[in-house]
Amino acid sequence: MPFDPAVIRASFAVVERRADQLTKFFYAHLFTHNPGVQELFPDRLAEQRDRLFAALTQLVLRLEEPEKLTGYLAALGRDHRKFQAAPEHFPAVGASLIAALKHFSGHAWTPEIEKAWTEAYTVISQAMIDAAAAVPAGTPAWWEAEVVDRRRAAPDIAVLTLAPDRPYPFTAGQYLTAGSPRQPRVWRPYSIACAPRPDGTLELHVRRVPGGLLSTALVNDVMPGERLRLGPPLGDAVLDPHSDRPLLAVAGGTGWAQVKSLIEQLALDGGRPASVFLAARSDADQYDLPAVEELVVRHTWLRVALAAPADGGTRPEATELLREGLRRYGDCAGHDIHLSGPPDLAPEIARQLLGQGADPELLRHDPVADTFNRSRPLTPAEWFLDQRDIPWINRTELGG
Repeated sequence: MPFDPAVIRASFAVVERRADQLTKFFYAHLFTHNPGVQELFPDRLAEQRDRLFAALTQLVLRLEEPEKLTGYLAALGRDHRKFQAAPEHFPAVGASLIAALKHFSGHAWTPEIEKAWTEAYTVISQAMIDAAAAVPAGTPAWWEAEVVDRRRAAPDIAVLTLAPDRPYPFTAGQYLTAGSPRQPRVWRPYSIACAPRPDGTLELHVRRVPGGLLSTALVNDVMPGERLRLGPPLGDAVLDPHSDRPLLAVAGGTGWAQVKSLIEQLALDGGRPASVFLAARSDADQYDLPAVEELVVRHTWLRVALAAPADGGTRPEATELLREGLRRYGDCAGHDIHLSGPPDLAPEIARQLLGQGADPELLRHDPVADTFNRSRPLTPAEWFLDQRDIPWINRTELGG
């Protein structure tokens, strides 16, 4: 590795608390010096700035783990094809990134730091370019998909059935990014809520996020007959195809979508013992119960435990119900374990299950953001002190 990761990490710590100003400067610099590039980005850049800084943070965290960094950059490079990112765009982005870092580092910026960042960005950008170029010819950068069915499963949740315009190759447990003409150039990640189907359709479970651009459109406005754009499948929280171990799956809220796809895949593979703990904020939030009941009736090897407080209960009460159910489950040794749900669910439940004997090598979940405060900070101090929950960030950019 030609650059010193320690230098990168130390210099990043200097500017981290000024993330909002740094990313504003970055985009202003990029658009000013590269006319025409702005048309590749959403009209509203506030969330795009969050997304950029989240990706930058993950890159810095992985610089000293080459094996993780390589896979991360490859996925990032392949996925960026849907943004119409071309090799000629990368030097412009690099120049604006260096300019922003230098501006906000002040007197802490040195020739050594600039050399390290330049070398690091060269390695990063070339890995992404190479990954995009290695995608087999004829592989779409995105798919067009018609909404063939839409069901309001809860006041803030819609279940969408999509028919892609060409075969969409994915593995149960993966997710995709989706966009709509109603919100041009805005992409959000959603788990694919089914195993591959003979008719090629896909199912998505979308919860409306307060202030969310795309989720609001998908839940409130999009109707059958409209078309969405789908990015390539992503993620590796899939079943081990060679395992005959019992499965323990824990899902919270619309995390059920991913677990549902795994159960359907188990059924296609012949079945094996599977236990699912399905948690929700309240009984009313168990939005897909008819499908849950149908799976339980159809498959004798499947057990499902519901964990939800009565209407009016609190989230901590829901979490404690789930924890108690898992404690009663007992020893988790020798289990394949899949976790899916809100950003804080997987780390919290993983710690408990590891204490109950779970093998960390057999525990899978999509990457999650270590951010929990959904309000946008108004000052650099608030940004630094108050971590935020950014549930819409592309999970690829969180390390998947």
